Amino acid sequence: MSNSRRIVVEEYPYPGVGELQVELVERKGLGHPDTICDAVAESVSRELSKYYIKEFGRVLHHNVDKVLLVGGQASPRLGGGEVLQPIYILVSGRVTTEVRSRDGIHQVPVGPIILESVREFIKSNFRFLDPDLHVITDYRIGKGSVDLVGIFETSGEAPLANDTSIGSGYAPLSTLERLVLEAERRLNSSEVKSRVPEIGEDIKVMGVRDGRRINLTIAMAVVSSLVKSKDDYLAVKDEASNLVKDLAAKIAPDYDITVNINTGDIPEKDILYLTVTGTSAEHGDDGATGRGNRVNGLITPLRPMSMEAAAGKNPVNHVGKIYNVVANDIARRIHEEVKQVEEVYVKLVSQIGKPIDSPLIADIKVKTEGNAPLTADAKSTISEITDSILANITKYTEKFVRGELLVY
Repeated sequence: MSNSRRIVVEEYPYPGVGELQVELVERKGLGHPDTICDAVAESVSRELSKYYIKEFGRVLHHNVDKVLLVGGQASPRLGGGEVLQPIYILVSGRVTTEVRSRDGIHQVPVGPIILESVREFIKSNFRFLDPDLHVITDYRIGKGSVDLVGIFETSGEAPLANDTSIGSGYAPLSTLERLVLEAERRLNSSEVKSRVPEIGEDIKVMGVRDGRRINLTIAMAVVSSLVKSKDDYLAVKDEASNLVKDLAAKIAPDYDITVNINTGDIPEKDILYLTVTGTSAEHGDDGATGRGNRVNGLITPLRPMSMEAAAGKNPVNHVGKIYNVVANDIARRIHEEVKQVEEVYVKLVSQIGKPIDSPLIADIKVKTEGNAPLTADAKSTISEITDSILANITKYTEKFVRGELLVY
């Protein structure tokens, strides 16, 4: 094991999340305005990275982690509806816009890359949101700070961190966390969309566990053109509820499950969650990068979390992105490979200008089964797992660029 890495392993001194009377978990689904911003930021970063690699052989400095969505205006109605004012998406950040070489100055087509990235994301993930008719995409891009660019371009075995920040991760997911995550993914799956096309992409799931009772409150956009009556709308809600209950029976068979969908509806007053495009962004619901899910796809206020907006940060040396993903991977490996571990929490702290494979500290807190003392062998294995993943941290860059790692 590397002598340069400060890895501290100690017992977790608090109750596990499953021991708490109340647990709270949230997921903002694919079509939620905040998640759209995260996805757009990540898509732009990925396409910029691919261009840099193709033209210059490596990913160049960029951070496009400041995306803003301003909701439009729409008029949905049973059996139809129109978008009256388009959604406005603004991509901003710092990007390498030109590269000097012996052949002169190479101008990077940043604008076209951004516009096409947003367009392709919308086309690939929304059935009723037209990127040409319903969305205006804009960008405000500046060159990277000289000192940060210099740190980014400094050669060495590992890139140098361009920020001082904390990455946080844990394992395993609790029953409630898995249920919340999979409920949204289920409702947004291609299988369910083929079966119940009326369900829009904007789905938010709030999970509350009170002892052995779980309540799922789901906000689910319904596509107005596909429902002709209130009865149709209510039938869609019932079918979605049954899909989630079937899933819950598999994930949480020992819990009493309640599913509530679109609790703001007042059918007798014609108040229904109808959308023309499948997302609330069409009518005044705004969004911003970093306001939604953490890198594991969840919002978990009863777990340690980083407040970093990971999406859109460069995949080479921005520890605000990389350390959060790495911390979760370390936690998963420890939980899978060390039998004594019931829960594990990982925090990685970077220092700007220092190699990203050697954090200032790697803090590993472990809750053991039955609260038994953590053995010396277990501590040694945990340290080795952590050290091994950190030693190979540069491999994460390629995974980000290939789209293998999601951060929302």
